[in-house]
Amino acid sequence: MFSGPLAVLGAASLTLVTLQAPVAAPASAQDAPPGPAQRVHEPPRKATVTGRGGAVTSVDPYASRIGLQVLRRGGNAVDAAVATAAALGVTEPYSSGLGGGGYFVYYDAKTKRVKTLDGRETAPAAMKHDAFVDPATGQPYPFTPDLVTSGVSVGVPGTPATWQAALDRWGSMPLADVLAPAAALARRGFKVDKTFHQQTDDNAERFNAFTSTRKLFLRHGKAPKVGSVFRNRQLARTYDLLAARGMGAFYRGALARELARTVRKPPVRRHTDLPVPRGRMRVKDLAKYAVVQHRPTHVGYRGLDVYGMPPSSSGGTTVGEALNILERYDLKTMTPAQVQHLVIEAAHLAFADRAKYVGDQSGVPVGTLLSDTFAAERACRIDPLHAFTPPVAAGDVTASDGSCATPSSRSGSGPDTEGVNTTNLTVADAEGNVVEYTLTIEQTGGSGIVVPGRGFLLNNELTDFSAVYDPADPNRIEPGKRPRSSISPTIVLRDKKPVLALGSPGGSTIITTVLGIIVNRLDLGMTLPQAIAAPRVAPSNKATLSAEQAFLDQYAAALALLGHTLAPAGAPGTSAAEIGAATAIEFGPRGLLTAAAEPTRRGGGAAAVVRRR
Repeated sequence: MFSGPLAVLGAASLTLVTLQAPVAAPASAQDAPPGPAQRVHEPPRKATVTGRGGAVTSVDPYASRIGLQVLRRGGNAVDAAVATAAALGVTEPYSSGLGGGGYFVYYDAKTKRVKTLDGRETAPAAMKHDAFVDPATGQPYPFTPDLVTSGVSVGVPGTPATWQAALDRWGSMPLADVLAPAAALARRGFKVDKTFHQQTDDNAERFNAFTSTRKLFLRHGKAPKVGSVFRNRQLARTYDLLAARGMGAFYRGALARELARTVRKPPVRRHTDLPVPRGRMRVKDLAKYAVVQHRPTHVGYRGLDVYGMPPSSSGGTTVGEALNILERYDLKTMTPAQVQHLVIEAAHLAFADRAKYVGDQSGVPVGTLLSDTFAAERACRIDPLHAFTPPVAAGDVTASDGSCATPSSRSGSGPDTEGVNTTNLTVADAEGNVVEYTLTIEQTGGSGIVVPGRGFLLNNELTDFSAVYDPADPNRIEPGKRPRSSISPTIVLRDKKPVLALGSPGGSTIITTVLGIIVNRLDLGMTLPQAIAAPRVAPSNKATLSAEQAFLDQYAAALALLGHTLAPAGAPGTSAAEIGAATAIEFGPRGLLTAAAEPTRRGGGAAAVVRRR
C-alpha cells in the first residue's frame, strides 16, 4: 500500500522503500516561463561519442543533455537515468511519461551484480475477462481506434513508482533535485521537430476526441508547427508536486482521484465519433501498485554473460533462447545471408516458445527456456539450406533432454498489438554503474487521454493482453496482472564487468533489434555504431518477414532462395518503415566509453559523454 512507504516486491521478500518526505520545490523548478523574445535552441545531436567519466544516450538531445548535467554535478547513473526519463516525458510525451511503465536494469559496480525493476502497468482489480469485447456486438472491439483510444486500455501506471524505487535503492540524489531539470524544460519549452509534429498530426483525430488532450497538444485543433516552441506548464506543475511530496502523491490523494476518474469517465468532446470504451480503474488500484524486483535472466554467449529482463517481459527469455540457439554455429565463417537465415530461424523458434509459455504468472519455465539443452533441441528444427514455414510449433519444456524431440502440437503465434513508439536510454557513470531503461505508454500517444490539467498522457498498455480470453494463454487478461511485453533492456558482462549495455523501442521488434545488434557486434565484428545502423528484419514466427527497405535491398534475393517471404515494414518514407531506435554504451579499456544512438532512425538519437576523448 502507498499509505507511507512505496512497496517494492522482491523475489523472496517484501522490501519497503521509504518515500521522500515533503520538501520545498527547488528554485529552478519555479522559474517563470521565458518571455516572447527568449529563444529556445535544440542541443546538437551526435549519434556517437567516445570519452570517459560517464555517458548518456537517448533518442532526444534535450533529455541526453539533462542526464549529462546530472552526471557532471555528481549524480550517479541512476540519478541521471531518472532525470533523462523525466525529460523524455517532456519532449517524447507520445512514447513515455508518468502515465506509463517500463523495465529498469541496473549493474551495481560495487557488488558486480545486475538487478532489475519491473515497473509494468497492471490491470485494475475490476478488469473482466471480456473487457475487450463490445457488449453491443459480442465481438472484440476493433483494435484501432476503438480499443486503443479508450479508458479500458489504460493500466495502472508504474513509471513514477519505478523512478522512486530506483532512486531509493541505488540513487544518490533526492527526487526533487532529479525532477527539477525536466520541470524547468517543460516550462521553458523545446523546439518542435518533424517527428513531434508528424506524430501529433497522425494522432489529430484521437487527440481531438478529448477536451484535455486537444487543449494541450493541438493549437486550434492542429499540430504545432515545426520550429515552434512547445511548452507544457501542466506537466511542470505535476513534476513540482511530485518533487515536493514524493511519488506517493501520484498514487493517492487528488492526483490519484483525478487519474482514476479520467479512466472511468474519459473527457470526451461531443464532436467525436470515436466510441471510447470506459475503464474500471479505482483509486485503490493506484494505492496497491508495487514495483517488482526479480532476478535478471542470464545466458552465456561466446564467453560473455548476457543479462536481461524476466517476465512479465518476454525480452530476456526470448533474446536469451535465440542466442543459445545461435551459439551452436560459427557465424564468423558464414556469408551475411547465411547468418541472417540462422538469426531469423532462431528468432522464429524463440517467439514460438514465448507465445506458449511466457506471461505474468507463476511457473514460467525460465530455466528450461534458457538452458543449452533446450536450445540444442530447438536447433534441430533448423535447416541451414532451407527455411521452415512459420508459424512453427513451440517446444515441449516438459520433456527436454537435448534430443531432436517432436515439438509441442500447439502453435506459438498470435497477433502482435504492441506499440512501436516506446523509448530507451542507456547511462553509465564514472564509478562503473550502468542503467539500461526502456519506458513506454504503448502506441504513439498511448490511449490519447491526457489527465486534465496534469500534462501527461495515459497508456494503452492493456491492449498487450490477448484480446480473447483463453485460460491456457499465459497472456490472458486477469485483474492485477501485467500484460506481456517484449521490452529487452540488456547488459553484457565479461568477468563481472560491463562490456555492452543496449536496448530499443519497437514493440515485438525490440527482441530482434537487440538480438541483431548483439550478433552484429559480437559475432560479425562490426563497430557499435555500425551494429546499430545496420538494416533490420523482424522475425516473430509469422509467415511473412517484416524488414526495412535497406535490408530487403541487401538480403531479399538470397533469403528468398532459402524459402523466406519478406515484405517492407510500414509505408515507405514514414517512421513505420523503420524498425527500432536503439541506444547503447560499449565499455573499452581504461574506462573508455563509446555511447551510441541511431544515426537516422526517428530523426537520429543523441549521445553524450562527461569528458570527450
